[in-house]
Amino acid sequence: MGCTTCGTGKPNGCKSNGGCSTGGCNRLNAYDWLSNLPMDDVESSCKIVEVSFNQGSRVDFYKNNTVHHFTKGDIIAVEGISGFDVGTVNLTGELVRIQLKKKRIDEKTAEFKRVLRLATDNDISKWKETKAREREVLVRSRAIARQLKLDLKMTEVEIQADARKATFFYIADERVDFRELIRLYANEFKVKVEMKQIGARQEAGKIGGIGSCGRELCCSTWLTDFKSVNTNAARYQNLSINQTKLSGQCGRLKCCLNYELDTYLDALQFFPDDADVIEVAKGRAFLVKKDIFRNLMWYSMADSTKHYPLSIDTVKKIKQQNLDGIKPDALETVEIISEKPIDVEPEFVDVVGQISLKTLEKNSRKRKSGDRNNQPNKNRQKGKPQQKSQQNQQQNNNKQRQQGNRNNRNRNNPKKGGGGSSKEK
Repeated sequence: MGCTTCGTGKPNGCKSNGGCSTGGCNRLNAYDWLSNLPMDDVESSCKIVEVSFNQGSRVDFYKNNTVHHFTKGDIIAVEGISGFDVGTVNLTGELVRIQLKKKRIDEKTAEFKRVLRLATDNDISKWKETKAREREVLVRSRAIARQLKLDLKMTEVEIQADARKATFFYIADERVDFRELIRLYANEFKVKVEMKQIGARQEAGKIGGIGSCGRELCCSTWLTDFKSVNTNAARYQNLSINQTKLSGQCGRLKCCLNYELDTYLDALQFFPDDADVIEVAKGRAFLVKKDIFRNLMWYSMADSTKHYPLSIDTVKKIKQQNLDGIKPDALETVEIISEKPIDVEPEFVDVVGQISLKTLEKNSRKRKSGDRNNQPNKNRQKGKPQQKSQQNQQQNNNKQRQQGNRNNRNRNNPKKGGGGSSKEK
């Protein structure tokens, strides 16, 4: 069976490891490096497989009680609600145990649904029919919710492979009474209805897209645990509080603000907390910013706009002197050596007087004389048909003159010609 997402005919997906090149067969295309490890006890191997549904937007675990050994990318039929569902194998073997441990699920005591069989052609055909129907059901469900004037947004509809159950994912800011909505959905679509509320981050993960970093969104590839992000995370990292730059496609603060927050917090432990203002003999110095990468603190004086870099030890020393009532003479700044190459400014060249109008006039004259020399050849070629037409016109004029002279002679001599002979008769 080929990949149903990209349409290739290769078995078990597009690549040798079962991953689809379009990214639709599984949520995150990770190679299983533990699949080729030799097993001493086959019975102790993990019987749980991770299955992805709806192009990786939903992932669940199922127990494999069959005799088949599934690999990544296989399309299988699993146990559903009062029926069966079809999904794609995402992980197998020891990697599943790592995921179960991460999600705090006990492999021995937890209850898992069963894997029924390897999906047949009939199962896949029904699965494709229900997937093609999801778009139409989503549009119709939004219209029904709008008619009931409910304050919710329907984001996605997932229909089970046997078309017996449909899950509606929605976003709502407040609690919504959708009992009447469920009744209308059941009568309209003839399925068992399940409503699930999700947040804006989960919606962005289901829709997908490209982030400002140029990579695919984390929420649509590997991120499953969404944590709250505050503006304090940006302040600790010395980022400007710009809502448009710090917000993601979901309209919330970017999840990546939390990735390096712990590193910044560890580095800020060495910086003094009560060093916003220090006093020297010239006056007060105010803290401008903290350079965490260089362990420097930048200060500015009230009477100047210059910034002075100080080391952490120097700031602590001055702060202790201020507590003892001592004001140092000056700030002991640190010399910063930049590795960036210095841009050499081009030298100024005075070009006034080098180019005069006379030289420009000479050049224009040369161009005109060159054009004139080329014109006679063109006129010669153009003049040939004109000369022929003039010669033809002169010949016609000469013929007309000769004919006129003949007529005049006949008038003067009546004996000659047809006129004279008629009079004689």
